[in-house]
Amino acid sequence: MINIALFGPPGAGKGTQSEALVKAYNLYYISTGDLLRNEIAHETRLGLEAKSIISSGGLVSDEVIVQIIEKTIKEHPEANGFLFDGFPRTYIQCYILEGLMIKLNTSLNCLVSLEIDEEEAVARLLKRGLTSGRSDDNEEVIRNRLREYHEKTLPVLQFYKDKGIYRTVKGDNPIKEVQKDIHTVIKDELLKHPINIVLFGYPGSGRGSQGKALAKHFELEFVATGPMLDAEIARGTPLGKRIQELYESGALVSDEIVVPLIEQKLEQSKNVRGYIYKGFPRTLVQSYILDGLLRKRSASITQVIDIELPMLELIKRLDARSHTDACMPYDTTTVKIVQRLQEHETKTVPVIEKYAQVHGVAKVDGSGTFEEVFARLKSVLEQSKFLRAAQV
Repeated sequence: MINIALFGPPGAGKGTQSEALVKAYNLYYISTGDLLRNEIAHETRLGLEAKSIISSGGLVSDEVIVQIIEKTIKEHPEANGFLFDGFPRTYIQCYILEGLMIKLNTSLNCLVSLEIDEEEAVARLLKRGLTSGRSDDNEEVIRNRLREYHEKTLPVLQFYKDKGIYRTVKGDNPIKEVQKDIHTVIKDELLKHPINIVLFGYPGSGRGSQGKALAKHFELEFVATGPMLDAEIARGTPLGKRIQELYESGALVSDEIVVPLIEQKLEQSKNVRGYIYKGFPRTLVQSYILDGLLRKRSASITQVIDIELPMLELIKRLDARSHTDACMPYDTTTVKIVQRLQEHETKTVPVIEKYAQVHGVAKVDGSGTFEEVFARLKSVLEQSKFLRAAQV
């Protein structure tokens, strides 16, 4: 999810840029004026309360406005985020929005301020006045509006400067150039919070080959514990010898070995769009470890996929693999194959069930050709709001 506040004085082109941003990133547009009018038109409880206040000549309170914003956000879970236009308008509203974002377990990623020279803004608005018919599009009123904007928004902009999420874009450039500059700002923000896809499936389900193909197709980093552990074995390190012994006994490699390798992988692959995790987490404990690793980097799991296959088909695949160069240590005997499948059943299936409750799990049929399964997985990710945003 990405949440953006768009600021700019009259004539800066906020309306034009808002429309483009909403479409490009699947955002829901939040303008307090529009929301109030919608609530009043539908005669909701909050709308009737706002209408009563306005009818008596008063200003709608922050108490009512924040309830309407919260209601709107909760009603649109399909959005990849929200674009705030004209809110917060005051220093106090900055704190109100902070509290609301915390309550909804999210945050404002950045405030983008369209900066424009006053004379350019006046010229634009005067030109608009020739066709708009608006009585307030005359030079005296325009300059008063610009002065009022700068006086009222200065504390708001300073609030977000102090938070380190204030970004500026030169608003008097051509529309396409301004749009490009805003996209650059947002992409930089998305890179700070890369997507994290966890790929599950029993041994033999094709997680490894499918995960690599998906990572290549979507330009993501493939994080698989197997290759990391194999690299240690190939180097003949003391750690590699310990791993080999565990492999041969059919036991899982301990977290004390796996976690530092994953951390090292994440450190070595900074500034990527996201990750696909295969082979981790395998246990409930590892699921909490991954949550901690991601939280440390201000990130979280964004998509969980489970490749499903009948048990007999899995055994057939693993037995067939045992006669090839792709044979894994746990493929060598039927006993080891069954033991590994049972470990997945008892240790990893509970992890999938946990994620189903917290994040939701996309179940994908793993039967058929490689291309058929890949097409199903690709379709799931193409529909992901997180991945769509990262691809813009």
